[in-house]
Amino acid sequence: MTPHRWLWIGPGDLRIEREQCRDEGRDLAPFEGRFDELIAAMEAVPDGYDPRLNERAGRLLDRTVRARMRKAYPFDEPSAWPAIRARRGPAVDLPPDAPTGDALLDRIHGAWTGRCCGCLLGKPVEGRRRAQIETVLKSQGRWPLDDYWSGRIDDAVRKAASFPAWLTPDNPMHVDNLDHMPEDDDTNYTAAGLGIVKRHGAGFTPSQVGEFWASNIPLLHTCTAERVAYRNFALGRPAVDAAGRCAERFSTATWRNPYREWIGAQIRADFYGYVCPGRPARAAELAWRDAAFSHVKNGLYGEMWVAAMLAAAFVCDDVETVIRAGLAQVPARSRFTRDIEEVFAWRRAGKTCGQAADAVHAKWDEANGHHWCHTNSNAQIVAMALLWGGKDFGKTIAAAVMPGFDTDCNGATAGSVLGLILGRAALPERWTRPLRDTLHTGVAGYLVVTLADLARETAALIEKTRAGGEG
Repeated sequence: MTPHRWLWIGPGDLRIEREQCRDEGRDLAPFEGRFDELIAAMEAVPDGYDPRLNERAGRLLDRTVRARMRKAYPFDEPSAWPAIRARRGPAVDLPPDAPTGDALLDRIHGAWTGRCCGCLLGKPVEGRRRAQIETVLKSQGRWPLDDYWSGRIDDAVRKAASFPAWLTPDNPMHVDNLDHMPEDDDTNYTAAGLGIVKRHGAGFTPSQVGEFWASNIPLLHTCTAERVAYRNFALGRPAVDAAGRCAERFSTATWRNPYREWIGAQIRADFYGYVCPGRPARAAELAWRDAAFSHVKNGLYGEMWVAAMLAAAFVCDDVETVIRAGLAQVPARSRFTRDIEEVFAWRRAGKTCGQAADAVHAKWDEANGHHWCHTNSNAQIVAMALLWGGKDFGKTIAAAVMPGFDTDCNGATAGSVLGLILGRAALPERWTRPLRDTLHTGVAGYLVVTLADLARETAALIEKTRAGGEG
């Protein structure tokens, strides 16, 4: 019997591993011929799976992940927590006092709600290309995007744009049918973060992240790096410890994991920012503990950046300062820092939002899965949406979705940050009403919950994050 396709190594995984190793500065010269040979052999097998080829591919991944670094590689990108702390840039000064009481609850409720609104806006077009999105919206007279998705799409346009056939007027995600936020991995992980801190406190370890997932999230509700790490955990691979060390050479995050810098950790960040109001360094530390179960390097930095931004957003409503407060928590000489600084440079150069989206597409190929789902490409879109959105909630989440790439992830993150800055009471009813304040998840204990209850539970856990850490 052929294993589930997400649990065996296919030719696509080898292509991603080759790109990933090149990105992180590894010298692949000794391995290029082996990649070509194995990819060709796998593609010659009718269903792509042969146990002998799969084992050979695994051994190749075991070697490439420890290939030596190229000379003169310009970036310094540690994965261990102490080394990350030592390589950060200067901290950003923030006001000292975070909101309390009802004001705090409103901000947290706004963050949960904004995350769901942005995710719901992007969810129907996840996997669609920028041109497809634009074609359909223009055919409906709805460009630029300013509302949830309508399934009333002309058949000829649907075919020309290769749009999903399931988005029809009777679909639950059609704008006229919405009555809750349906399950999505982007919101599952926010609920999981709540559950992890509730169970283990702020001193949780990467291994306890794996234990929580195994107990509360079905394996096939996870994707890419998360599914590989989950598999590795079930096979007895150790997670790194709190200092970033591992008892064995290959951890849950690194063993045969081509997706180790993909966006999966970045979408898990939000809860760790929600429980650290005004303390971005502490939020980044909690985010690292979560991300280290499945990611390395820029995959870690994306989660740390988002969590730290959210923590800063409690005490600062200037979007650029919030983005920089998050960026201050990641290594200054990383590709991640370079790529976010590039977005700031586009802004200074006077580019419009559309021109900034063009620049993202010039840098990253949306038809390349490694680019489409990488942390850095999508982080650029989130930063762009926040900077050009002008603190207008609808414009911000639309700006995160219209460029394509990982639309639901980017809409959710941008919506979360701005929802926290604005607070629930200030979010437009046209965006919040369709959710009926209700979230469905695939996380045990949170299958159907109200956002108001999640906000109250989040606020009650804030004290659990205060002991220890540096923020």
